[in-house]
Amino acid sequence: MTGFARYEGQLDLGDGIFADWAWELKTVNAKGLDIRFRLPHGYEDMEAAARRLLDQALGRGAVNAQLSVTVNTGPTAMAVNEQMLAEILALQARLEAGGQVFPSPPRLDALLGLRGMLELAERDIDSSQRQQVVTAALAGLQATVELLASARDAEGGRLQVVLSDQLTAIKALTAAAGERAAGQPEMLKHRLVEQLDLLLTANPPVSEDRLAQELAMLATKADVREEIDRLAAHIEAGDALLNTAEPVGRRLDFLCQELNREANTLCSKAVDLELTRIGLDLKSRIEQFREQVQNVE
Repeated sequence: MTGFARYEGQLDLGDGIFADWAWELKTVNAKGLDIRFRLPHGYEDMEAAARRLLDQALGRGAVNAQLSVTVNTGPTAMAVNEQMLAEILALQARLEAGGQVFPSPPRLDALLGLRGMLELAERDIDSSQRQQVVTAALAGLQATVELLASARDAEGGRLQVVLSDQLTAIKALTAAAGERAAGQPEMLKHRLVEQLDLLLTANPPVSEDRLAQELAMLATKADVREEIDRLAAHIEAGDALLNTAEPVGRRLDFLCQELNREANTLCSKAVDLELTRIGLDLKSRIEQFREQVQNVE
């Protein structure tokens, strides 16, 4: 089932340091559960705990879970690149000692104007602070999952209406097939007469055993009551599943296979074009139902 949720938060790590984090969860349809993570550098070790949480909360779907973390360490101070300064002063001393330049005190503005002489002294968080961010982010992931569940529930409600309408259409076609099949005995009677004429005038004559086999085959083929009864039972089971709160995607998928099997048999047994047409319409509706079932968890 498709869905999207975003949840963000901020954590005060003390000493003027704040961590902003945000989770994004996106799910699309899939037969199983496939979870993929995108975690920032330094937070890869939290994937196992996050995966366990999603495994428990989600039963089906391709899930993309993305975490972003931004640490604000407050105002940064300027620092002198002391190694660079020492190398420049040492070079000046050597040049003066060799008489290559006249001795003169270095100018501060010239030194500080050199590229790379001044650096931003950035602070980083320690392992304890990083663990605080991980703990907060995992708690935030749980909240994100709850938002995702709400979004998926809303979609599930809309999908339930669509599936219910399609199942109603399948039920109507099954009823039409039952009404049409009620006239098959008369059609079968005419076909039996035609077949008997052919068998009785055959040269050499057909044996009584062969005649009995042919008649039994025609009678069996024309009887679609069992298929229609099973279709009705499957439809009733589908109605019950659509009104169940627990995940039913796999069971509905299996139900579609059974509906399709009965519709195929109905088409193969039909002895007139109208019943065949109804059977083909039934198969088409069942396929539409099956396609939507793939969206159900």
